[in-house]
Amino acid sequence: MLDKAANTLLYLDGVSVSFDGFKALNNLSLVIQKGEMRAIIGPNGAGKTTMMDVITGKTKADTGEVYFDGTINLAKLDEAAIAELGIGRKFQKPTVFESHTVAANLELALAGGRRPFEALFTKLSAAAAERIDELLELVRLTERRNVLARYLSHGQKQWLEIGMLLAQEPKLLLVDEPAAGMTDAETEETAVLLKDIARAKSVVVVEHDMTFVRALDVKVTVLHEGSVLSEGTLDHVSADPRVVEVYLGR
Repeated sequence: MLDKAANTLLYLDGVSVSFDGFKALNNLSLVIQKGEMRAIIGPNGAGKTTMMDVITGKTKADTGEVYFDGTINLAKLDEAAIAELGIGRKFQKPTVFESHTVAANLELALAGGRRPFEALFTKLSAAAAERIDELLELVRLTERRNVLARYLSHGQKQWLEIGMLLAQEPKLLLVDEPAAGMTDAETEETAVLLKDIARAKSVVVVEHDMTFVRALDVKVTVLHEGSVLSEGTLDHVSADPRVVEVYLGR
């Protein structure tokens, strides 16, 4: 264990990743505290996706250290083991079971290791039923619980998938461009939803929509060419001439 990583939830130090000579991450260092929500912004090719790939074990770092929950060296674990530790990742495109109801989607997520068909034909325990009710309320889908997922709006599908990830009780939620393709009203509601989630979990949000980032009202990290260019409040990084030059001024 690294002493520097103690009491942090996520600790990246000096992380570099190259693909065919291209440095996707270049000596990246990032620290996320327990209970923190952080927004990550930056131009295309800045390394945002590769950073999430390294955290989740999809890509291995060439150099550097990646620690989770203060003591766990993620570099030594595969994707499945990392997911079981409590790192959940929400990709940009929602993936839900379209032919199942909203509630059944959450039930399948709660079942975890059980086979989906087995889960659907096993009576829910009182605790599981209560948890599904809580998740439905949290992700704004109580009124849609018996609707097939295919009939949800794009934004509601995103919320359902977030609920499915939360059913697995992650300690850290990585969310990739949650506001993409949403209506203005859904975008506003998603910011409130993520703030609600951040009361109990750590959340890292990768996003391009600056209005959405402002609504989150959290510390912002700007990536550029695989490393941290600037960090602080949105007002602070927006006033940084380097950020304006490479990203916001475009």
